[in-house]
Amino acid sequence: MSTEVNLQRDVTRLCIQCGLFLLQHGAESALVEELSSRLGIALGMDSVESSISANAIVLSTIKDNQCLTTTRKNIDRGINMHVVTEVQHIVIMAEHKLLDCKDVLKRFEHIKPLRYPRWLVVLMVGLSCGCFCKLNKGGWDGAFIAFLAGSVAMYVRLILTARHLHPQINFCITAFVATSISGLLIAKGPFATTSNIAMAASVLLLVPGFPLINSVADMFKGHVNTGLARWAMASLLTLATCIGVVMAMSLWGLKGWE
Repeated sequence: MSTEVNLQRDVTRLCIQCGLFLLQHGAESALVEELSSRLGIALGMDSVESSISANAIVLSTIKDNQCLTTTRKNIDRGINMHVVTEVQHIVIMAEHKLLDCKDVLKRFEHIKPLRYPRWLVVLMVGLSCGCFCKLNKGGWDGAFIAFLAGSVAMYVRLILTARHLHPQINFCITAFVATSISGLLIAKGPFATTSNIAMAASVLLLVPGFPLINSVADMFKGHVNTGLARWAMASLLTLATCIGVVMAMSLWGLKGWE
C-alpha cells in the first residue's frame, strides 16, 4: 500500500510539473489539461483532473479510488514553443511505454528553453518590420526606416527584459524608442517624403498576437477565466504600447499615422 501511495505521489508531481511547463511557456489551457492527463494515465493512474487559472494549477490524480491533490503557482517565463514541443515528446514516449516515472523526471530536469542569439532576433525582427512597411506601399526608404527603428527597439526590449523590467513599462519604453527613431527620421532627417507607414511598421514587434490568440482559444474551449486573464494582459500590453507611441508623438511634435 505504501509503495502505491509513493508511486501516485510521484506521478502527481510529474503531472503538475508537465502542466506547469506548458502554462509557463505559453501553451493554451486545453493543451495543458490534455497533456497532464495523458501523462498521468500513461504512468498508471485511472484518471487525472486539473483546474487551471492564470497564476496557479490545481491537479488531482485518482488511482483505485485514492485521490491525491497538489497545487503549484504559475510564474510566466515567456512564450517558448521549444519547451512545449519537448513536453509533448516526453508524454508521447511515456504513452508508448518507452519512459517510466524516473525517466520522465530526468527528461523534465534536462528541459531548457531554446534561446536564439540576441543579434539574430534583432536582425529578423527588423527585417519583418521593414517587409511589413514595403508590403503596405511604404517604399524602400520607408522599409529602411522601419528596419532601423524596429531593430533598435527590439534591442532595447531585450535589454529591458534581461533586467526583468515590468512588461507594461518595457512595451511603453520600446514603443517610445521605435516611434521616436522612425518619426524623427521622417520629420527632420533626409526622408521627408517617406510615408508615415514606416512609423506604424516600426512598432509591429509589440503586437501581442500570441496571447490574444490563446485567449480566444481558451474562451472557445471552455477555459473562460484563463482566457479573460490572458486577454486582459494582452490589452494592457497594447495600452502600454499606445501610451509610448503617443508620448513620442507629443514630445517631438510628430504627425499621426497616415
